[in-house]
Amino acid sequence: QVQLVESGGGLVQAGGSLRLSCAASGMTFRIRTMGWYRQAPGKERELVATFSDGGGTAYADSVKGRFTISRDNAANTLYLQMNSLKPEDTAVYYCNALLIARGTYWGKGTLVTVSS
Repeated sequence: QVQLVESGGGLVQAGGSLRLSCAASGMTFRIRTMGWYRQAPGKERELVATFSDGGGTAYADSVKGRFTISRDNAANTLYLQMNSLKPEDTAVYYCNALLIARGTYWGKGTLVTVSS
């Protein structure tokens, strides 16, 4: 299995920036893809950004041009750089990893609050 620990959340004013990190440990050699999801109060969890099998990236329309997903394979760490934050970006952000033949794993999440 894999353990995922997110960090970097916090309170920021609208227009500000935050960088989230997700440290992976355990069977990291089985990780196929990784991504970021978020869940706002009263809403379903939604995809924010992800790496695909081929190494490409995909973003939710609502964050395109503002958020950037990146990774450090040597450090087994996934990042999400969030710029020009808006109050509607307020949510718990979760790291997700899809493992080869081992299913999907989630971190416990990190809260991002954007004040207007």
